[in-house]
Amino acid sequence: MRGLEGRTAIVTGGGSGIGEAICRRLAEAGVNVAIFDRNRNGADRVAESLSEYGVTTHVEHLDISDLAAVTLAVARTEKEIGPVEVLVNNAGWDKMTSFLATDEELRDRVIAINLKGPINLIHVVATNMERRKFGRIVSISSDAGRVGSSGQGVYSACKAGVIALSKTLARELARSGILLNVVCPGPTKTPMMSEGIADEGEARAILDRMARAIPLRRMGEPHDMAGIVAFLASDEASYITGQVISVSGGLTMHG
Repeated sequence: MRGLEGRTAIVTGGGSGIGEAICRRLAEAGVNVAIFDRNRNGADRVAESLSEYGVTTHVEHLDISDLAAVTLAVARTEKEIGPVEVLVNNAGWDKMTSFLATDEELRDRVIAINLKGPINLIHVVATNMERRKFGRIVSISSDAGRVGSSGQGVYSACKAGVIALSKTLARELARSGILLNVVCPGPTKTPMMSEGIADEGEARAILDRMARAIPLRRMGEPHDMAGIVAFLASDEASYITGQVISVSGGLTMHG
């Protein structure tokens, strides 16, 4: 894809799942990749594996809900591998349970990771992008944020917030050459999906029901999301901003 080679990207949650697939796809296109993740072992492993593509990698182990930590991590990244031109807000976490069964601690954790984290990253990175008059920001939301999802009330609210934030900033930052778009995965086989359902038997039953409801008759895989992210970060998408794209095997359709 035009324009990707030589760019520098931050990918949050790049140490596993969808984030790892995105890191790999960007590296294949010649993008230098900085992985921001609390999962130290996963982030280091993915960064090392990207060496086969001949790109520069950088790792920051941090909690993205901590604004001070994010500010320092972005500054170190730009010092080590250059100005950040692409931001992929991918990190996310949830524990599936009915809303009324949640407690404040769980709600606060879900909000911190899924909404406060992207807000922190966008504020710090877009401030630098605005000064340079160029940037591409792709946030991984969820179809749960578009249509709701039982057992994911707070998570759905956060993902809807990411969509609304991205649309608003797409308007505010367009004249600064900064494009913001959102990718909404449907049910996808990731560590978060498995960990979010406590009971193994229940998890299998839920995942089987999800797969049967999808027109393509399978769950999404992390690599299914990586191509659209690379496209939105490239010059091929230079006239696309403020858009929300569902990657769900046809489970949800709109247009």
